[in-house]
Amino acid sequence: VLSKAEVLGRLCYCGFEIVDERKKGDLNYVVARRKFRPEITTRRLYGILVKLNRVGKNGRFFKVYKFRTMHPYSEFLQAYIYERYSLQEGGKFNHDIRVTTLGRFMRKYWIDELPMLINLIKRDMKLVGVRPISQHYFSLYSHVLQEKRIRHKPGLLPPFYADMPKTLGEIEASEMRYLTMCENKGTLYTDFIYFWKIVYTIVFKRARSH
Repeated sequence: VLSKAEVLGRLCYCGFEIVDERKKGDLNYVVARRKFRPEITTRRLYGILVKLNRVGKNGRFFKVYKFRTMHPYSEFLQAYIYERYSLQEGGKFNHDIRVTTLGRFMRKYWIDELPMLINLIKRDMKLVGVRPISQHYFSLYSHVLQEKRIRHKPGLLPPFYADMPKTLGEIEASEMRYLTMCENKGTLYTDFIYFWKIVYTIVFKRARSH
């Protein structure tokens, strides 16, 4: 039996656009139309470790390593979930059907992000820096912030946990302050200051991921 998220994700992966979905009785009905035909359709893996495309320094894409917290094929649903459910406090999706019950627990305590230490070793990321985000999420940011973001490596500890912003606008403002400080006072000094701010927020204010 496939989850709802996987069925919708498979359709998007195969080039379909979800037009509508409704539940009648015990059955879910989906209306979808073909938007494009994928050139290469490879089998997706179901393993616990996943590799996700993220926007990195100089705008190049790299693979972020994480433990799986979502149903398979869910990464292809991001634009659809955003359009249907919008964002909640903290910049996450308001009703994210893609995340499993175990996945929510793992995300709350950052367990899913432990494999990102591989990215730190590979030097795709640094310890403190803006959060590595998908192309869709990147497109929601202002052009000015996009330009600033791609001048720097993303980090394991984002400025989000120093400021705890609630809306997308506040998240953008938080990242803009961090990146501007990096440019004015140097990355090493800025990362040192933000590291201790983040530690203080997590330890004493008991900040948790969403």
